Amino acid sequence: MKIIINGSNGRIGKEITKLLLDGYKNSSLAAKVDRNNTTSANDLLFAKLDDFDGEADCIIDFSNHLATKDLTDYAIKRNIPLVIATTGQTEEELEMIKVASKKIPVFLAANVSVGIALLLELVKLTVKMMPGAEIGILEKHHNQKLDAPSGTALAIERAIKSVKEKEDKQIEIHSIRMGNIVGEHEVIIGTKTETITLKHKAHCKELFAEGAIVAAEFLIDKPAGLYGMKDLIG
Repeated sequence: MKIIINGSNGRIGKEITKLLLDGYKNSSLAAKVDRNNTTSANDLLFAKLDDFDGEADCIIDFSNHLATKDLTDYAIKRNIPLVIATTGQTEEELEMIKVASKKIPVFLAANVSVGIALLLELVKLTVKMMPGAEIGILEKHHNQKLDAPSGTALAIERAIKSVKEKEDKQIEIHSIRMGNIVGEHEVIIGTKTETITLKHKAHCKELFAEGAIVAAEFLIDKPAGLYGMKDLIG
């Protein structure tokens, strides 16, 4: 399984590179693409996706949501499955992804951690069982993270709203950006008589790199469509 990494100079892009060079999940590196690269085919370094025309089985994107158009256009043109783990997409960019998924398999996830996928299911189950509860989301990340709330926090909010009987109380989201926190998400669900707290903590960036490669492995033999973590763990 040959992988193109889009956003290869980022924190997680570098972790994916390490795993691919080690042959994780029988995978290998097709190309490293980053706007800060100087094109060098011998080192598999490219500044733009269009600079690479070699063989690849999947693209993993950890770049920036602003690259959505170029990313989806390239994937469609090359007919290459696409894993998008970038967050912060606008409605217009999400529509581009949906259009692409009608032509190629696309895996879209704000967080490629299996643990987060399980957290979402536990949150939905708890909210169903505690109608009328007040709900708060606390998320913490390193001080270089650009978006707040995080894409994962917004995914948790969507999961809650999908099972909440009525929007009688606002779901509060609080974001903290400090130090080198990898990622923590805590959901507090409380009534007058009891409170349940569900929490996920990422210990290292390698977690997300592994998850992205697992998502790529899942995707490469799938028909065109839009897939996510629920499909992976289901």
